[in-house]
Amino acid sequence: MTTEFFMPMKKVPTVTHQQKQVTVVNGKPVFYEPDELKAARAKLMAHLGRQVPGKPYTGPVRLIVKWCFPLTGKRLDGEYKATKPDIDNSQKLLFDCMTACGFWKDDAQVVSLVAEKFWAKLPGIYIRIDEV
Repeated sequence: MTTEFFMPMKKVPTVTHQQKQVTVVNGKPVFYEPDELKAARAKLMAHLGRQVPGKPYTGPVRLIVKWCFPLTGKRLDGEYKATKPDIDNSQKLLFDCMTACGFWKDDAQVVSLVAEKFWAKLPGIYIRIDEV
């Protein structure tokens, strides 16, 4: 089984899962998501929700993700984006959203990952999932 799709977005989320915050309530730490992270999660969930396969993947998968950010300055379409957000940090929120949407039971099933960041005329996120 293979699932492949592109989610066009004027503004690709740049906030990462690592940006959770902590506060102290009654002497105990309480973690929470700031509004920007909540908005990014909601945006990803809305886009991903339209792409969920008919049945979830049950075995190991290879995931290819291409983050396509809007062109700025003198950047060229298809040029690698070597600036923030860090590629590894971007994956965690995406994986969590894909798990919540039902692409698979657990993101531990992702045994192979190719993730790239580009500048693009058409911003968004390309995803391909292959059973391995």
